[in-house]
Formats: sequence, structure tokens, C-alpha cells
Amino acid sequence: MPLRYVFRVRFRLDTAPGVGTDPREFETVVRVTPPEPGESGWMLFRDALWRGEVNDPVYACQLAESWLDVPVVSCEFAELRTDEEDLTALREAIAAELDEFNAESVRDVLHKYFGSAIHVESADRED
Repeated sequence: MPLRYVFRVRFRLDTAPGVGTDPREFETVVRVTPPEPGESGWMLFRDALWRGEVNDPVYACQLAESWLDVPVVSCEFAELRTDEEDLTALREAIAAELDEFNAESVRDVLHKYFGSAIHVESADRED
């Protein structure tokens, strides 16, 4: 199972004049599979998270809008969901780039950005 960032996203429907919806806003769970560790964009967590929460709500909403193509009202980080193999690969990639994180250890990096929001599942389980 690849790494997946799980977000709770609240979005709204923009409708044509004379068209209404009830409710106008909805909540959903969004799972984002980042690029493989070491590839361009793999440090999404460094740029978007702090202690297991989004560090900039406006930026998080902009990211979610790019994923969903709807106006996003709020975006909250829920967890990193992964299996042990991919978590090991992430740890190795972080170790290779430790200077990028201003931290002394991989453990510090994981805690700094994910807090306790890391959920490790069995490798054979699918979402």
C-alpha cells in the first residue's frame, strides 16, 4: 500500500443562477498518494503540515481545490496511512535529506510534521 495523506475536506457547490442545493456544503475524506520518496513533490508533508495539522489553512484549501476542482471551505489533515514497507522507504528518504528538515533525526522529522497521526496498516489491505 503506498503512502496516503488523508484529509477531511469541506467543499461547496457553486450553482448556476436559479439553481439551489440543500445542503450547499459537503464533507468528504480525501486520500492523496504523494510521489515516491525522493521524487519531485514527495515532501508535501514538509510544506503543508506541522505537528499533525495543516500549517496554513489557506494553502491547504488551495491544494484541496487543485485535487477536487471544487471550491473548498476547509481542509484538515487526518493522518498518514501507510504500511511498514512504505514507512521504511519514507524514513530512508528523510534520512538522506535530513538537512532539508532542520531536525536531528528521522524520528524528529516524523513527529515535527505528522505528530502522532501516522497509521500503519497491513500491507495486504486496500482502501
